[in-house]
Amino acid sequence: QVQLDESGGGSVQSGGSLRLSCVASEVPSINHYRMGWFRQAPGKEREGVAGIDTNGHTAYGDSVEGRFTISRDNAKHTLYLQMNDLEPEDTATYYCAAEAGAAAHEWHLLAPPHFSYWGLGTQVTVSS
Repeated sequence: QVQLDESGGGSVQSGGSLRLSCVASEVPSINHYRMGWFRQAPGKEREGVAGIDTNGHTAYGDSVEGRFTISRDNAKHTLYLQMNDLEPEDTATYYCAAEAGAAAHEWHLLAPPHFSYWGLGTQVTVSS
């Protein structure tokens, strides 16, 4: 059972930056897990922000492409999300997720039903 712990959330002004981290535990290696970042704002569905496959291939949601960067350090069991040029619309709870195996299709990297393991989330608030 993979345990995921997010950190790095906080409150920033529009245009600011944050770096989220997610540490995976209770698993000997994350090399064979695809991983992703998702977010959910009050009253909205959970949406895919960014995903990274076992081979390092990445996918981004349309609203964050060019501003956010996902990366992974398998040796440290850690997933990152660098968020730049933040906007008030980015305000949400951000969740880390993992699933064993590579994605069959790129869109699976951004689809919540294709991930089995979830963290508890970290809050990001962007003020204008």
